[in-house]
This record gives sequence, structure tokens and C-alpha cells, in this order.
Amino acid sequence: MKVAVMTDSTAYIPTDLRKQENIHMVPLSVVFGEETYQEEIDISTDEFYKKLKEVDDLPTTSQPSIGYVTAKLEELAKDYDAVVSIHLSSGISGTYQSVISAGEMVKGIDVYAYDSEISAIAQGFYVLEAAEMAKAGKTAEEIITRLDVMKQTLRAYFMVDDLTNLQRGGRLSSAQAVVGGLLQIKPILHFENKVIVPFEKIRTRKRAINRIMGLLEEDAAKGKELKVAFIHGNDEQSAKNLRDSFLEKYPNMDTIISYFGPVIGTHLGEGAIGIGWYVK
Repeated sequence: MKVAVMTDSTAYIPTDLRKQENIHMVPLSVVFGEETYQEEIDISTDEFYKKLKEVDDLPTTSQPSIGYVTAKLEELAKDYDAVVSIHLSSGISGTYQSVISAGEMVKGIDVYAYDSEISAIAQGFYVLEAAEMAKAGKTAEEIITRLDVMKQTLRAYFMVDDLTNLQRGGRLSSAQAVVGGLLQIKPILHFENKVIVPFEKIRTRKRAINRIMGLLEEDAAKGKELKVAFIHGNDEQSAKNLRDSFLEKYPNMDTIISYFGPVIGTHLGEGAIGIGWYVK
């Protein structure tokens, strides 16, 4: 069985790495007024944050159309028997459901849609693991089983400078945003039951980041090898500083720097910081 691996653009796996690992991608889009840009194709992350500073109204986001996904699957069906397609949480986007629907319409390829229940490079962790397994000749069923095992240890927390974007975009309910004056503090957020919810309410950015680092170090201290991503919203230096601080204590851990691209950046805003990890 020849297995393809597909994901959407919100995994934020760099183009060269996608090509190297033979990962196929369907883009979500960010919409500024009348202009629609497919992220990772029509607009880069740097261009997005620059444009964000120039507009008065927040952009909106949209998932790939079923037609686009269907065409991609039909293309893959020419060379593959199956595709494992890993997507951002179904609780914040309909992309996963679109892939299921498209898969039912395409003949000649078995489509295994996988709900990462998360997004950004934490979603990308699943994709990269799947790509390595596909390269090694593993079946789609074996890949899905491994992803389910990963899900047991994968954790990710993030903090945003301003919750307004999340609230306006419907990714954080108004009720959650106003409870305890959440808009005035720096809550740590995470995914729970596929949606974004507050994990803890913290008063300052520094304390929130220190708390997330503390959660990471609690797991690192257990002695198991972790894969760790430090994620930023147009603030690479902060992510690098956190990584360097972590590596001083745990020099042998596998770490990467990643980013919140246009679609996720629309909802989190500039300056967001996140950390994700799992047991390798």
C-alpha cells in the first residue's frame, strides 16, 4: 500500500520541509476586505503581519472548499492507494469535515482523515511523524494508531497579548472572555475537547510564559525524551530566548522554533507565544 500524507496550511511546516518529506498541503485562506490570500501560497507570514499593521479592520479566515480538496485527492489517487490527512481541530474549523466529505466523493483512494484536535506546529508534529512512517512503508492503519498514541502525551499551551481577536472570530466564547475580566489579563489558553479554553488566569505576560515553561519542565524532568516547539506570532527572538533557556537545563532535548502563520495569527494576534511538546 502506497500512502500519501496530507495536511492543511495551519500545521505551518516550512515549504522546504514539506517537499523534503513529501507532505501534501491544502491551504486555508485569510481575507482582507475584498482580497483573499491562500496562506503559505499567496501570502507569507511576514507579509501577513506587515499587512495586519496597515489595516483598520481585522481580516477573516476561510477553510478550503470541498471542490479544492476533492481535486487534490483526485490528483493523489493517481499515485497512491491511501492518504492520511491530518487537520486542525474540528472544534475551530470545518476543514477536517470537508476532507471527510471530499473523500467520500473520490474513487480509487482510501482517505483517512485525522482530527489533530489542535493546530499550528503541534498539529505538524502528527504530520511529520506520519510522513516518516509513510516513507518507511507503514500502512495507513499503523500510522493512525501511532498518532493516537502521540495524542496521549502531546500538550500545548499559548498566551495572547489581546483576546479580542479570538473573541471576535468566535474561537473563544464571549462568556469565557468576560469571566473574571479575562480581557484585562494574560490567560494561558489550550485546547480542550477540540476548542480553545482558558487553562489558567495569569496577571502578566512574563508570569504566563514562566508558567508554561514550568509545565514543560515538569514533563522534561520525568526523564523521557521530548520533542518541543517554541512558537511565536511575529516575535521570533522571544521564542529563541525560551528555547535557549530550556536547553540550558535540558541540553539533549529535540527543539524547534515555529510560528503562528496568517490564519492562526488572525485569531491570536501579534505577540502570541506558545509551547508544544510530546514524548518521542
